[in-house]
Amino acid sequence: MERAEAYGFSAAMSGAFLLSCLLFAAINRRQRGPYMDEAFHVPQAQAYCHGRFLEWDPMITTLPGLYLVSVGAVKPTAWLFGWTGSVMCSPGMLRFINLLFSAGNFYLLYLLLFKIHQKNKAVSGFQRILSTLTLAMFPTLYFFTFLYYTDPGSVFFTLFAYLMCLYGNHKTSALLGFCGFMFRQTNIVWTVFCAGNVVAEKLNEAWKTELQKKKDEKLSSRKGSFSDLIRILQFLTEYLLSPKNLITLTALTWPYIILVTVFFGFVFINGGIVVGDRSSHEACLHFPQLFYFLSFTVFFSFPHLLTPTKIRKFLLSLQKHPVQYSLVAVISLFLIWKFTYAHKYLLADNRHYAFYVWRKIFQRHELVKYVLVPVYMFAGWSFVDTLKSKSVFWILMYFVCLLAVTVPQKLLEFRYFILPFLIYRLNIPFPSLYRQLLELAFYIVVNAVTFYLFLNKTFQWPNSDEIQRFMW
Repeated sequence: MERAEAYGFSAAMSGAFLLSCLLFAAINRRQRGPYMDEAFHVPQAQAYCHGRFLEWDPMITTLPGLYLVSVGAVKPTAWLFGWTGSVMCSPGMLRFINLLFSAGNFYLLYLLLFKIHQKNKAVSGFQRILSTLTLAMFPTLYFFTFLYYTDPGSVFFTLFAYLMCLYGNHKTSALLGFCGFMFRQTNIVWTVFCAGNVVAEKLNEAWKTELQKKKDEKLSSRKGSFSDLIRILQFLTEYLLSPKNLITLTALTWPYIILVTVFFGFVFINGGIVVGDRSSHEACLHFPQLFYFLSFTVFFSFPHLLTPTKIRKFLLSLQKHPVQYSLVAVISLFLIWKFTYAHKYLLADNRHYAFYVWRKIFQRHELVKYVLVPVYMFAGWSFVDTLKSKSVFWILMYFVCLLAVTVPQKLLEFRYFILPFLIYRLNIPFPSLYRQLLELAFYIVVNAVTFYLFLNKTFQWPNSDEIQRFMW
């Protein structure tokens, strides 16, 4: 990092943290007690603070990573400053843990952008800092910086594991992946993603060698045609069926293999992936979740994905490949028809934005979910188009992980999209400075509206005296 870039990064990180501290103070003044899922997380952390490690709230569905880290941070701090009693593990103190995770995420996002795009010499330090600031302000993640939820810590350990993987420190990456798994069980998918990065790199090297042998440069330049896809799949099958190649890949990825084995052991002993309340978190094949994620990504990355140039390119692609797109449309319609689910929380909890998205859009008419298929197709095409700088094996591996982390979820919950979105956004090429500034401005506006609604537009349910607030 050059000196000017180091000063710029320090200023951006310090400024963002100061702003977050001011916002943190405002939120804690207005909402002193636990809110929403904090009603489960805060008492559980307080039980751990008082040494009651065998107590467990059966409504909690995640492992105790957040509470263990909180106790490990709060206890020494309380001893150092002489805090006792209710101050030590108050909701405010526990929430502050996530503010620290947020600062860590800021630094990790910068390091990841630097590492992933290090070969692109056209990217300036200012652009890296600007993109880091933008992603650190990503609304769905930034909101939960100020509440005692698992998301900031889950993102921290997963991004840290990804960074270590990119630097080749696979044992450290697997250990950090385990920490991420302790925050949220579905993070095991991103451990597989880290292993997949290693596999994709080896496959890409072998594929280039294969092309060189056959002197078939035409194939590599026309990435995306159906015949190319068939040949790639054939190559993939042959490569993975070779014992020599499998031994090589196992030697490279054994730390991740051990962690995935531990995960399957946990699932077998636990009788499922969810701990605690399983009745509200049943796995199913909810394929439209992929469509919701793609729409979510277009919304939050519209400066990159929703441009006149991309729309024109998509329409030209439609004209060139009508049969393929017709087939995709038919499959999409079938998946929506047979695999659309509406979770009871989505239909009943009017504190979440997803409730209003579902009611105002999807419940307007039975046909709306089918009419949106062209939107999903454009979103999917634009999404893949921005990843074309990555190898075909990386794209396949990412999509496998994306499907694994979204499709089994019955509940439409925007928090579940945070990690797949961030990993996607980290890996797309740097846009122009104008588009970066537009994206940052959009995030600031969305955050301002979100926090204004949370703090000022409160309401009450007819059968409850508690103050309710709008949130992601």
